[in-house]
Amino acid sequence: MAIRLYRAYSPGTRSRSSVSFNDLTTNKPEKSLVYGKKACSGRNNRGLITLKGRGGAHKRKHRIIDFKRKGVATSANVASIKYDPNRNAHIALLHYKDGTKKYILCPRSLKVGMGIETGENAPIQIGNSLPLYAIPLGSTVHNVELTLGKGGQLARAAGTYAQLIAKEGDFVTLKLPSNEVRLVFNKCYATLGQVGNVEFANITLGKAGRKRWLGKRPKVRGVVKNPIDHPHGGGEGRSPIGRAKPVTPWGKPALGIKTRKATKSSSRYILRGRSK
Repeated sequence: MAIRLYRAYSPGTRSRSSVSFNDLTTNKPEKSLVYGKKACSGRNNRGLITLKGRGGAHKRKHRIIDFKRKGVATSANVASIKYDPNRNAHIALLHYKDGTKKYILCPRSLKVGMGIETGENAPIQIGNSLPLYAIPLGSTVHNVELTLGKGGQLARAAGTYAQLIAKEGDFVTLKLPSNEVRLVFNKCYATLGQVGNVEFANITLGKAGRKRWLGKRPKVRGVVKNPIDHPHGGGEGRSPIGRAKPVTPWGKPALGIKTRKATKSSSRYILRGRSK
């Protein structure tokens, strides 16, 4: 996957870059695996804003992604690789031998026509889904389950992967993309390989309008607001926030404060916390 650069025909294309779509095979989604969903623009069921900075995105349909890789035939062929507007990773359409069609996250180096399998006896190759106890040490995996049967929850973004570094008893040790090291039940499933579309992290939007296409509205600093709108607001001219430490619009500590619950039950499985 290559980065596409643009000539400076306008200020918006001067620094603009995007991911080349040469690896994609079709631009039409599988009709049986898509559904429409009305955009909420950060509003709840009463129309109140519960998530600021959202709204105005391009109209899109949701793709049904198979994160579990269970309940269907164990072997399939890759029919096509497609673009998904709801995530930064590409998706692959699988045709199973029993006629079932499923979307999965497209791993790096996966090509159309390749065969993939699911199960503890599946060979060690890109795209196959196995329980963690059947995967060799040092392997890179993605779409890792945290709870058995719930489906993959870890390492699903473009270019991410987790590394299997140890096995002991009923658990395996994984190093996650955030550099967090944690224990995961060894019967949980994971997919071999790295998530594709690796170059996504290197693109430059180039203009504000392109960010609006993604549904991201402008953010206003709290220090330039009125005191009624933000604790940092008010003052004459360019003034400081007037506090020892920054806070959120609702008065909670911000910038560097850990929000994870100290007594969370899963904390005992974390061997080393994430790094900044």
